[in-house]
Amino acid sequence: MRALKRFGVEGIALLLATAIFLVPFSFMLLTAVKDEVQSSDLDFAWPTSWPIVQNFVEVIEARDYVLLRAYLNSTILTVASVALIVVFAAMAAFVLQRRAGKIGSLANFLVLSGLIIPPAIVPTIWLLQALGLFKSLPGLILVEVAFGLSYAVLLFRAFVAAIPRELDEAAMIDGCTGLTLFFRVVFPLLKPVTITVILTTSVAVFNDFVNPLYFLPGDDNATVQVTLYNFQSQYNTQWNLLFMDIVLITIPPLLLFVFFNRKIVDGMTAGAIKG
Repeated sequence: MRALKRFGVEGIALLLATAIFLVPFSFMLLTAVKDEVQSSDLDFAWPTSWPIVQNFVEVIEARDYVLLRAYLNSTILTVASVALIVVFAAMAAFVLQRRAGKIGSLANFLVLSGLIIPPAIVPTIWLLQALGLFKSLPGLILVEVAFGLSYAVLLFRAFVAAIPRELDEAAMIDGCTGLTLFFRVVFPLLKPVTITVILTTSVAVFNDFVNPLYFLPGDDNATVQVTLYNFQSQYNTQWNLLFMDIVLITIPPLLLFVFFNRKIVDGMTAGAIKG
């Protein structure tokens, strides 16, 4: 009886989760394949015509192919930011886990503060302007790294705690020190949590809307999320093109989740257990 009740609760939860995902997704797809007049109704009605190719071409060609430039910018932003986050977070987590003390406690407090305290937009803009990095892709990369580092450090540190210190000592006896010890001995052992950090951080950076809007304004610097403004205005919104744009920029993160969701869960679970 208890097993049957548990099965029923799990089934209801699964149905609710499926509905919560599929209803908005189906609405997005239906609106994306309608013409401009019918899409303005914003309902679940079946399309009377199917201008899929026309909508796709209009979205790609809008504002001198801004979506293609945005894809390039978002790819560069995501790859560079995630690479720096993985390397810096793994190194910081290794040091914080291996060298506990007053300085380590202060560093841990700063890491937790990075998760709790909301980012300050205006002071960050002032800092980027002083460095000559405002409205530039390198400046936004540094912002993404700064905002995403705390989360990655916590994941890496939980996993580093499972690596025995005797391994470090054996490597040092063999002549490995400093960076050689970390990159040749420790870092390869962090592969499960590294995959988790890469996937989750990639989706977060690629889907980021606020930071590119504030720190990287302009069509030449647009990222994929900012292109949603292209089809929206105060007096007229092209809903079919807007939702077609949403479909196109949703595909990469969705594919990442579909193919690597098990690795994401395994990496976070392993880190939690070993921590």
